[in-house]
Amino acid sequence: MPTLILVRHGRSTANTSGVLAGRTPGVALDERGAAQAAALPARLAALPVCEVVTSPLQRCQETVRPLLEARPGLRCHTEERISECDYGDWSGRKLAELKDEPLMEVVQAHPSAAAFPGGESMRAMQTRAAEAVREWNARVEREHGADAVYLMCSHGDIIKSLVADALGLHLDLFQRISVEPCSVTVIRYTRLRPFLVRLGDTGDFASLVPREEPGDGDAPVGGGAGAP
Repeated sequence: MPTLILVRHGRSTANTSGVLAGRTPGVALDERGAAQAAALPARLAALPVCEVVTSPLQRCQETVRPLLEARPGLRCHTEERISECDYGDWSGRKLAELKDEPLMEVVQAHPSAAAFPGGESMRAMQTRAAEAVREWNARVEREHGADAVYLMCSHGDIIKSLVADALGLHLDLFQRISVEPCSVTVIRYTRLRPFLVRLGDTGDFASLVPREEPGDGDAPVGGGAGAP
């Protein structure tokens, strides 16, 4: 079965302003995010990507644009099922405000039980994304062969949930996974099992430098802004 390259969108204006964007329209890449997207074609130059599948949200569309411009014959498809989690009433709110919401503790410790008011549950998010990947795996293999490589551009929580699915991890453990903006995660699917080949690879170790103010141990909902 095919090899899937999962790319999280580049850093967005919501990432840097500390806002949980969700599906809020008009959230674009910031200056650093645009530079990350511009560097993506060179990072993937050696890979024979046969198809690109992207979330419908603007920040993902902008992330794959330089790759599509560099490879004019590459087809791009929009896939609603790999769109950002529907955070409902939380969408557009400051993450600093949301930390005091009782639901945040559930999101951190027991995400399989978390459902966002006016939005969707994290279980539903994982299910739709995993179903999309399985259907695209079959389609890509049918059209391009079992050794094909294709790319999906999506969002932090979506990619983390797909990694958990590939590793056979319960969704309650997915907050232990980290994927930075414009990071590359690779899953190679086979008849018997998936293999996680790369996880959150940016080629940059800046995010590993100790911060002046250490974090509180919570996983950033939506994925975080990455290295400063």
